[in-house]
Formats: sequence, structure tokens, C-alpha cells
Amino acid sequence: MTRFWLRVSEWTGQFWFLPAVMTLGTLLLAWAGIQLEEQFGVPVGLTWVYSGGESGARSLLSAVASSSIGVAGTVFSITIAALSYAAGSMGPRLLDNFTRDRGNQAVLGTFIATFAFTLFSLRSVQGSEDNPFVPHYNVTVAMGLALCCVAALVYFLAHVTRSINMTAVVNLLRDDLRRALDRATQEKSTDTAVTAPPEAFWAGGEVLRSPDSGYLQLLDTGALIASAEREGVALRIVVRPGDYVFPNTPVAVGVPHLPDRVLPALTLGPRRVAGQDLEFTVRQLAEVAARALSPGVNDPVTATDVIDRFGDALCRLQGRTWPPGVEYRDHQLRLVYPVTTYAGLLDSMFHLIRQYGRGSPAVTLRLLDVLRIVAEGEPDPARRRELRRHADLTIEDARANTGNSGDRSDLEARYHAFLRGSWSAQEEEP
Repeated sequence: MTRFWLRVSEWTGQFWFLPAVMTLGTLLLAWAGIQLEEQFGVPVGLTWVYSGGESGARSLLSAVASSSIGVAGTVFSITIAALSYAAGSMGPRLLDNFTRDRGNQAVLGTFIATFAFTLFSLRSVQGSEDNPFVPHYNVTVAMGLALCCVAALVYFLAHVTRSINMTAVVNLLRDDLRRALDRATQEKSTDTAVTAPPEAFWAGGEVLRSPDSGYLQLLDTGALIASAEREGVALRIVVRPGDYVFPNTPVAVGVPHLPDRVLPALTLGPRRVAGQDLEFTVRQLAEVAARALSPGVNDPVTATDVIDRFGDALCRLQGRTWPPGVEYRDHQLRLVYPVTTYAGLLDSMFHLIRQYGRGSPAVTLRLLDVLRIVAEGEPDPARRRELRRHADLTIEDARANTGNSGDRSDLEARYHAFLRGSWSAQEEEP
């Protein structure tokens, strides 16, 4: 993805975009209906077309226009109330998931587009004796749009109720995480692993410092490889998508020198976005769990739901790996860039939940269960060691924060079940 398409994706996902497109489309439809009737009239055989006079058309269009804009205000108020609830209980960073919801956008767009269509059609109604005109086509379409508004209102009431349900939000974020993992990983290959050169290789290289600050939203690796190949240099990027780049800090190193147009391939912005930032989606789910474990909410069921979704994602990673972050062209090193690791992914998933849930035996027990299930199916010993590290951290916190002897016994049993299931007889426990 290039910077242009990233900006296009951001603009088209805005809350106003779909309603604006729908409104523009209905205005063009209203204009086309008036032009069609002025030039060709209404055929006699079209019995379904509105056949009333000027006063009836004016009254009908006025009623549809006033009612549609009134209900649009109600829909907007309900949306604001839902956003306030979501921000308070699930975190303000989840607001984008609601404002970018195409269902909410389509409902608001239906009411606004209906208002714009009827208002545009109303201005063409003329009752003078010299040149009377009634837009029969448009009045008929306005009646159809009024029925669409009724259907949209019924849909919206059901949709907004479902969309603020905690389980629905967790499942939505789980789907986002699945797509992000599919984009970020690839099937394991039997080819020889590509390794990065040692640190000494970059010593003495030309360093590029960022003139600006912000989150790295996009790393255009294709453009960077092309620039490095064109000038015959090796380029190393030291920041990855999701990192906050401070001004005057190193972002790239070139050997023997920096190629042109490195900065345009690094897109900075005021906030983190999904795209290439895998940990952004993970942290959204982890924040839901952390808020659910806060004393003011005290909802361990939601936290265990999040842990289950993380286990789902980790099981899907079995047999997949991340790109090496090292690119060669014609056997010449061209680009090295940082990538997410399995250890880093686990840290983003479980550190926050473990720290907030250390005093909740139900959460700790489920966390140990999920780690065991993932480890039993994971064939990579290095990944199992990372899962073992998190199991050790979990049981250490649980031992220090669990006072009930029965709960401690359950925790020890789950931990030993993890050890039995995650390490085969041929492997020595570290």
C-alpha cells in the first residue's frame, strides 16, 4: 500500500463519506427525473407512477422532507449516545470501529439523501396556469425513499443495540486481528532462511533523521527497495509501523550512502492505524480486557472472552511465519526493516491482561488454559518457550496475589497441566 491509497482508505472510511456519496447520488437522480419528465413526459401505461396534482405532490414531498430530517436528528442522537457508552466502557480508541461502521453510515445517509432528494424535487413543482409542472417520477421515488427510511430506522435500532454488545465488539476486533495476521504472515517455507547482516555492517553508514514527529503509519517497502536498487546501496529502516517517531531521531541508515526519497516512503500521522501495525489491533482487544478488569467495571467474563480470541489467533498462526524483514535483489542486500516477532505479539496480548487480572483467579486460570492449548498444537520449540515464559509470569503473579488455598491449588494444577502438555518427553524444560 502506498501513501496515496492509505489516505484514500482513511477518507473513504470517515463517518461523513458514505452519506455524502448517497446524497450526491440522489441529487443527480432527482435532476435526471425532472429532465426526463420535462422532455418525454409520463407514458400512459406506467400506472405505478404518481398521478396526483400540484397540491398533492407539494404536500407529499414536504411531509417526506420534514419527517426524514427529523428522524435523521434522532438517529444522530442515538449514535452519539452509543459512542458515549462505547468510549466509557470499551475505550475511546474503539470509536473508529463505530464511526466507520457502514451500517451506521448507510442509515444516516438514507435519511439525509431522502431529505435532499425531496427538497430538490419540491423546488421544481409549479402550479401556475401558464406552465404547470409536477415531477411525477420524483414524487414516486420520494414515496419509495420514505419506505426505505422506515426500513432503515428498524434496522438501525437493531444494529446499534447489537453493535454495543460487548461480545459483538470482541468478535469484531477478533476478525480484524485475523485479517491483520493473514496480511502480516506467510506460510512457512522450506527455503534457506534469509539473515540480516551483523551490526558492524552498518557502522559508518549515512544516518537519516526524521524532521517531523508522529506515528509511523505506513512503510512502503516497494518504493524503498526500488530506491536502494537504483542507487546500488543497502538501506536499513530502524522504526516499524506503530512506533512513535520523535523529531531528529534516526529512522534509516544507508551503506555506503542513503538513497533518494526515503522519507516519502515513511508515512507519519497523528494516530496509529491498523494496516501494517499488527500490534494496534492486538492492543485494542487487550484494552477491552483491561477495562473489563478495572474495579469500576469488574467484568472478568469479558476478559476471558478476549483471552479466548487471542488463543484463536495464536492457533491460526501455527504453520505460518513472519517475513524475514531482509530483502535481496540479484544477490545484493537492498533493505532491512523490523518486523513483529512471536515474542512481541505474545507480550502485546498477555502482559496487560496478566497485570490487571493477577488478582482474579478466573482470569488467571483461563489464561493458563489457553496457553496450554496453544502450546500443545505449536510445533515450533522457540514459540513454545515463549509460551512457557508467559505461563511462568502468570503463575508467579497468581501465587503472590491469590489468598484462597483452593484457588492456589487450582492454579498449580493448571500450571503443571501446561508443563505436561507443552513439553514432550524428548525436550528438556528450561
